Amino acid sequence: MKTYFILALIFLTNHCKDTTSSSTALSNNLRNTVNPQKLINATGNTLATRFNPPLGYKRRKLPPASFGYFLRNLPLKPIGSKVMYYNGSFKKANVYEAVVDMEISNENLQQCADAVMRLRGEYLYAKKAYHEISFRLTNGFRMDYSEWIKGNRLAVEGNHTYWRMKSSPSNTYQDFRRYMEVVFAYASTISLSQSLKSKNLGELQIGDVFIQAGSPGHAVTVVDVAENDKGKKIFLLAQSYMPAQETQILRNFNDKNISPWYSGDIADKLFTPEWTFMSSHLKTW
Repeated sequence: MKTYFILALIFLTNHCKDTTSSSTALSNNLRNTVNPQKLINATGNTLATRFNPPLGYKRRKLPPASFGYFLRNLPLKPIGSKVMYYNGSFKKANVYEAVVDMEISNENLQQCADAVMRLRGEYLYAKKAYHEISFRLTNGFRMDYSEWIKGNRLAVEGNHTYWRMKSSPSNTYQDFRRYMEVVFAYASTISLSQSLKSKNLGELQIGDVFIQAGSPGHAVTVVDVAENDKGKKIFLLAQSYMPAQETQILRNFNDKNISPWYSGDIADKLFTPEWTFMSSHLKTW
């Protein structure tokens, strides 16, 4: 019984709060506007080709092996695609401008912090940096993918978490996905926030994370950044939410003239469709 209680507690701390109904009216207003800057290219099938920066802003070139380059070139589903939940149903709240073309499982696991970790894990796996794939669980245990590919699997007995050899060594993409699903089950915004480093808003870069730890809590990833000649920045945000759902590129209800881009001029709060962050919530890997 003690083990079940711990598992339930960890699961509860992994949830984001669902506030989708509060954004419906705003999303309907934005959907009916026409942006004169042509920020959206309907034929683009990656983040970089789908979204053009506003006039006066440009993307900086990035090294092809960087995390930023990976995020900027995330594949997107065709324009107009709906966000799908883990159970096959679709998200009604129209708070997003695009859907990242990345499968999710049929388990209610990949929520907010999980999507942040998924993007990071996918990048490191594609880079073959297997030894760098490591995520902290809610109880503080470090879950290293380098142990998983040896055949070790997570074992939980009461308050004790450890590795147990249960499989043959293997490192296929399916192994990686199974590893990530276990991470999702035992990690949360709390454990992820503890793993990240705080940074100043003026130093915002692609790959950074706005995260509020808690139960509920939430987290979004900065997936692109552009600048003007004065050094002012704008950025795009990606999130998943509760229940588990596909990763999506968020709209900006606060400034429809640059949506889905967000201004880096944040005095105090960052308002996203389903969560409000403080500027101090910015962290990085």
